[in-house]
Amino acid sequence: MIDIKQIRENPQKFKDACETKGFKVDIDRLVDLYDALRGSKAFLQSVITKKNRIGKSIPNLSENEKTDALEELTKLKQKEAEYQRQINKHQPEFDELMLLVPQPTDEDVPLGKDDTENVEIRREGKVRQFDFEPKDHVQLGTALGIIDIERGVKLAGTRNYILKGDGALLHWAVLRFAMDFMVGKGYVPFSVPVLMKDETMTGTGFFPGSEDQTYQMEKDQLNLAGTAEVPLTAYRMGEILKAEELPLKYVALSSCFRREAGAAGKDTYGLYRIHQFDKIEQVVICENSVEESNKFHEQILANAEAVMQALELPYRVANVCTGDLGRGQVKKFDIEAWMPSRGNYCETHSASKFYEFQARRLNLRYKDPKTKKNVFCHTLNNTVIASPRILIPILELYQNADGSITIPKVLRPYMNGKEILVHEKVGNQK
Repeated sequence: MIDIKQIRENPQKFKDACETKGFKVDIDRLVDLYDALRGSKAFLQSVITKKNRIGKSIPNLSENEKTDALEELTKLKQKEAEYQRQINKHQPEFDELMLLVPQPTDEDVPLGKDDTENVEIRREGKVRQFDFEPKDHVQLGTALGIIDIERGVKLAGTRNYILKGDGALLHWAVLRFAMDFMVGKGYVPFSVPVLMKDETMTGTGFFPGSEDQTYQMEKDQLNLAGTAEVPLTAYRMGEILKAEELPLKYVALSSCFRREAGAAGKDTYGLYRIHQFDKIEQVVICENSVEESNKFHEQILANAEAVMQALELPYRVANVCTGDLGRGQVKKFDIEAWMPSRGNYCETHSASKFYEFQARRLNLRYKDPKTKKNVFCHTLNNTVIASPRILIPILELYQNADGSITIPKVLRPYMNGKEILVHEKVGNQK
């Protein structure tokens, strides 16, 4: 959410944000509603003050004066009711529009309509050149008996899968390594609920806008979160923090759920675009400072890059363009891993900076030690690792000519020292 005073002072800035980010919001209507509400509330307060003053004076008035005072009170009550009607009429529309206004981006965010216009910053690692015909992750995983997409679809429908045996162990190994890495960096580990109230989804900026992508439990008025960003960022919602508590640096492992609405026919093969996955998410809540936000934006990006480098996976970093940013994001870096079967770098991480957008919605503040005023925090988040998507480059880049998979060195301690994946019979297989 944006400070309405900023919108009123520079409406064109927010009209431009709507255009570059691709959101339709009537900024002029919002400003008009604000002015109407502000006027009605000021008049209402004036009427209430006058009404209270007359009410207190009545016991000391003469009979004639009391009659006049009561007549005046009747008129004031009518005005009070009228101003309250005006407020009740305009407030819901104003509140709805306020939730829709996108936050303007940093000046160094590239203009663009979608992800095809994101700007590459740099590439890291060397893309492997094979001296044999490489297989894709589905072929490799199926042959090794560690991925079963056919039965996953049979049980749960499209975009589902089953990992078994060494496939499940590799999946957990990646997550455990990433969590240990982040704890070693001083981030506080969390185990969080994945069913969220509408209030929490709205507070973190997912509602309104992402309802179609969210599995909603309407009977219970709860939602399956698509990322641990939601519970981690909202963990202290409604609280006033102590300045010395900041920054708060959290990390959580959670299952994530996304409907992938509108993605029919897109990325239907394999483990890339699926309905359920597990993710390590990092969240930082810091003081209201652009400099601090920029510092932590670089830090959370560096954390994710360090994990990729430890896995020895080639990747590139991109500065995400305006049209590919969410409503609240000021700036976002994507990390894209090289995936041989897709012949391209593909997104595996997103590092987002929000300034006070989420904190305003969550009423998440701290007391500034200098001004003694309560100010809104800044928030940031980034993927540390998400699996099984990350298994695509691991399986494909670490494959051998005989179809076996060499396990990345940093994951071997989490695989009981195993160095290579070969076919092992697990349960009933075809």
